[in-house]
Amino acid sequence: MRIETCYFCSSRIYPGHGIQFVRNDCKIFKFCRSKCHAAFKKKKNPRKVKWTKAFRKTAGKELAVDPSFEFEKRRHVPVKYDRELWTKTVEAMKKVVDIQQRRQSHYVMQRLRKGRDVEIQADIRTVQRDLSLIRSPAAGLKERRAEEESIAEKVHESDVEMEIAHEEVTL
Repeated sequence: MRIETCYFCSSRIYPGHGIQFVRNDCKIFKFCRSKCHAAFKKKKNPRKVKWTKAFRKTAGKELAVDPSFEFEKRRHVPVKYDRELWTKTVEAMKKVVDIQQRRQSHYVMQRLRKGRDVEIQADIRTVQRDLSLIRSPAAGLKERRAEEESIAEKVHESDVEMEIAHEEVTL
């Protein structure tokens, strides 16, 4: 049983499903559904259609380079039946799928982490800009009054010193 991939959107085509299109030069195109077949006939570019895997990979939304993808390519090579080889292959396929899923989830988390950092920076800027809405005007009123009084005392002391100095000069 061979699971094909759609020529347009790269999704899986299971046996008994999909549409085949054979061009005059004997090239075979397989599509998972009529949506992909119609887009192909309209000469749409899969890298520009947002719902395809090709778009997601070119836009950096999915992991594009991963050595485990090479195993998928080797999977479709016909070999002579050997029960032991077959069991090893099935086990290896399970491991490869597990590795791909872990790498994919790590890649997604890395992408989400960047967005979270951007959100945090935007939140900090918003708080700094609208701090007067958050902080009560009465907050720290006693400290500000104490500071103003101490400044006033210093100014008064310096005025007194200046008057004394002025009187000494005039004498």
